[in-house]
Amino acid sequence: MEEKVSEERTRRENRNETVERMLTEKVSTLILKNAVPTICSMMVTALYNTADTFFVSRLGTSASGAVGIIFSIMAIIQAFGFTIGMGSGSIVSRLLGGGDTKKASTYTSTAIILAFSLGTVLGTMGLIFQDGITRRLGATETILPYARAYAHYILIGTPFFMTSFVMNNLLRWQGKAALATVGLTTGGILNMVLDPLFIFGFKLGIKGAAIATLTSQFISFSILLSMFLRKKSVTDFSPAYISKNKSDYAAIFRTGFPSFCRQGIGSFAMIALNMQARKYGALSPISGFSADATIAAMAITNRLFMFLMSVALGLGQGFQPVCGMNFGAKKYDRVKEGFFFLVKITALILSVLALAVFIFAPQITRLFRDDPNVINTARLALRAQALTIPLHALIFGANTMLQTTGKPEQATFLSSLRQGLYFLPLILILPYFFGVRGVQTAQAIADTLTALTSVPFIISFFNHLDQNKSVHQNSTQ
Repeated sequence: MEEKVSEERTRRENRNETVERMLTEKVSTLILKNAVPTICSMMVTALYNTADTFFVSRLGTSASGAVGIIFSIMAIIQAFGFTIGMGSGSIVSRLLGGGDTKKASTYTSTAIILAFSLGTVLGTMGLIFQDGITRRLGATETILPYARAYAHYILIGTPFFMTSFVMNNLLRWQGKAALATVGLTTGGILNMVLDPLFIFGFKLGIKGAAIATLTSQFISFSILLSMFLRKKSVTDFSPAYISKNKSDYAAIFRTGFPSFCRQGIGSFAMIALNMQARKYGALSPISGFSADATIAAMAITNRLFMFLMSVALGLGQGFQPVCGMNFGAKKYDRVKEGFFFLVKITALILSVLALAVFIFAPQITRLFRDDPNVINTARLALRAQALTIPLHALIFGANTMLQTTGKPEQATFLSSLRQGLYFLPLILILPYFFGVRGVQTAQAIADTLTALTSVPFIISFFNHLDQNKSVHQNSTQ
């Protein structure tokens, strides 16, 4: 009994120390400390997604295209995972900043069980309607057999995939980014080892890549869950803490809805991209394009930029607990300082990476698929997006700050712009006038417009923040 009391006292002291550190330590140092492990985990996650594309591309252009098709399904799964994870994480962060650990534990437990339950339902529905889904995602007749084989195992892993995203986010929002990193990086590294073994060693082809992904996701899920069960987290996890209050579930989805828009609309945008690539690639085979080659090229482009954007996402996620806890504690100057540091460091790093991609676009594409049609299609797409990727410093910075500080409506609107209100019309209209060129450049144009639209939201937020600061100072005098 005494040991249990002593253990709980030690844990409470560690919990208070974590929150105090977020409220007092130098902001830039905190962001980088949180961001480095998060960037590592994000890059490993993106890398093993890229590894899937790399190894599967050895099987042929149609197999490479299948990865792009099924990535839309994975994006939908991620959308729900991020919605629950970011929604609950944001609330937990602010509750911890305000000192309410008990309520924070309620949201933690509710989010984990909710994610696993919803993942089971979505995975089951996906397996039942698998063939119809893959066709509607843009698969050609030559891509369909590969897409069917790949999707089957991805759908089986849906509850583990989704819940891992939620637990990862909850740990990060509590300032435990290093613990979150252990789970994701272990699974990611395992995936990269198993990919060539299952695909070529066991001669399972594209099915092997899917089995490798399923295995790695289950390992990540198990490691992340153990962090909560072994009480390594700031908040507690137990089925006994699951909320019976509908308003708590509504708060999670309301706060996380910007993430759903960002990820969910992104999956629909990817479907539209594949459909247009199939259509306009098939219309212009003489000019070096084909449907399968165009789909494969855009899949490679999307995977590569997902890898690069993991830097921006990682830095943004390093900012989240700092922003959330300081906003909850009404330390508004630290929120502002953190945001501008985030934008500057993100823009600098992305600019360096973008320059490398712009210069070596053909060589990078050749690493994945040494097909002249694929290289020809990917070259312009890669260079166009390289020109605009530094703008993601503003896009992700604004969205992260608004969502973290409890401005879901504004964050939802900005999340809807990039892949929704701007990209979807562009991917439907531009190819009509410019053919495959429209497919290649639609995302870059959408990114530019989204960055420009983010600026007035940032200015408005800080104007209101200054007003809140004045009110808080007057009330404490």
